[in-house]
Amino acid sequence: MHAYRTHNCGELRKDHVGETIRLSGWIHRMRDHGGVLFIDLRDSFGLTQCVVDEGSPLINTVDKWRVESVITINGQVRERPGDTLNTKMPTGEIEVYIETADLQSAADVIPFQVAEDDGAGEDIRLRYRYLDLRREKMQNNIRLRNDVTASIRKRMWEKEFQEFQTPILTASSPEGARDYLVPSRLHPGKFYALPQAPQQFKQLLMMSGFDRYFQIAPCFRDEDGRADRLAEFYQLDVEMSFVTQEEVFSTIQPVIEGVFEEFVGFKGDKRKVEWLPNLRYEDAMLKYGTDKPDLRNPLEVVDVTDVFARDDVEFNAFKGVIKKGGVVRALRAPAVSDQPRSFFDKLNSWAQGEGAPGLGYVLFKDGEGQGPIAKFIPEAAQTALREAAGLEDGDAVFFVCNQEKEAAKFAGAARDAICDALPESHPAAREQGVFKFCWIVDFPMYEFDEAQQKIDFSHNPFSMPQGGMDDLENKEPQDIYAWQYDCVCNGFELASGAIRNHKPEIMEKAFGIAGYDKAVLEAEFGGMLNAMRYGAPPHGGLAFGLDRMIMLLADEPNLREVYAFVMNGQYEDQMMQAPSQVDEAQLKDLHIKVNLPKAKADEEAA
Repeated sequence: MHAYRTHNCGELRKDHVGETIRLSGWIHRMRDHGGVLFIDLRDSFGLTQCVVDEGSPLINTVDKWRVESVITINGQVRERPGDTLNTKMPTGEIEVYIETADLQSAADVIPFQVAEDDGAGEDIRLRYRYLDLRREKMQNNIRLRNDVTASIRKRMWEKEFQEFQTPILTASSPEGARDYLVPSRLHPGKFYALPQAPQQFKQLLMMSGFDRYFQIAPCFRDEDGRADRLAEFYQLDVEMSFVTQEEVFSTIQPVIEGVFEEFVGFKGDKRKVEWLPNLRYEDAMLKYGTDKPDLRNPLEVVDVTDVFARDDVEFNAFKGVIKKGGVVRALRAPAVSDQPRSFFDKLNSWAQGEGAPGLGYVLFKDGEGQGPIAKFIPEAAQTALREAAGLEDGDAVFFVCNQEKEAAKFAGAARDAICDALPESHPAAREQGVFKFCWIVDFPMYEFDEAQQKIDFSHNPFSMPQGGMDDLENKEPQDIYAWQYDCVCNGFELASGAIRNHKPEIMEKAFGIAGYDKAVLEAEFGGMLNAMRYGAPPHGGLAFGLDRMIMLLADEPNLREVYAFVMNGQYEDQMMQAPSQVDEAQLKDLHIKVNLPKAKADEEAA
């Protein structure tokens, strides 16, 4: 007989009754029923109920063992009495009567419950992550991660993509987020950077003659943490040669759609997968106030600046902003005339909590506009407002007024707040049970950076302008569009990509417009620029955030719930105590001196 088990804890069934078996696992629960001791034994495969019978010499020993101790038991499989069957467990028709039991590893008193959710906070869960990972939900999430990754690989191989690994230690890059730097011992004063993405390497693979590349790539960005962003993350990284934007979509869309359709039942509720028509960036910003809209929300933003600019409208709070180049955006909330006054008051309070004076509105009821703003809008203007916003009797319309960029952002947030305030049964409430995908296309190549007071890239600097060199030479920078695209789903950006610039002269011109002279370009991107000079194919690609995909499939609100080992929101590993100080000898070896901010130095000295 095997030293530790003949079967796993999810394997035994009614046809094993009468067999003598051996199981090993963790004590999940223990229950003493009047001298009969029940143990739920757990391993990676499931649970088996084991019994120490009344009068057994094992009772006094086993009774002292704690939950989460690891044990090995030998015993006989018996059929459970009819009134004790557990149809919710795969092993619920049998139980094992323990004849011998060995304690392999004793557990201390555990800091939180594994067998059930006792509401333990994230800090303690991450400090004892190895215990947290024993919980059923976390086991399921991490297995989902494995299964999704395996499915992606299989689907990519079937489409004749080859998997490559690109360097982890590379050069720092000036674009994108802040790099994580790694000091070089052999080259004093110089640093490697951990890759924010394998961007240049995957393009160089295309220039090296490989046609279809993919990688489940680790990426590192020194950005502030939030629920849907981590310092270290993984993405499905893809690049293809001799492709157009639409060919990238038609190749990758079935992969992602297939993965979601395969795993939509993970939570037991089969969800639909819908892919909506492409949406231009400008339309997304106008209609939804964001370039990653949640399209389960049916509300749309419309521009009503012309209505409030009319001579017969006397609402000076908006008119003053319009005269300074501002805009007025409107959001129709259909069929809300039966909502209580608190519905409107809560939305007004929400807006004030976001730093706005409030959220003005007009309610159309009994053929006329009502509410705090209605008196400033005469009948003719109300008619124009109805037409512009598609309003019907019983609808309300909410307003946002600001400069265009700020108005779009706030209107997008208000759109979600209004939708979330509606009852679940309301026809305009957020749709449930569906993943709604969409490609956002036609991003502007450049934008004006208010902080730097200069033109800069708005998205990926390696993208091809849609009109090539002709656009770069003959259009204003902010009128140039790039072959750039994002994939969004349920309010999350899942992917970003582009058709790449493969011509060195266009790259030099594009970077020049953004303020990078040729010397800087050669210093920072010389490897890729030189490769282009030796024949580069037209190519394009994208990267899907693996972690966000799994987070959506697992219906989790936080990326940390779909990682085995992860840092907290302040990027501290509370289990491994990282980041940590290193000794002077290590710093000397790297030719580094620590120069702490004064407050931190005083804190450590104390």
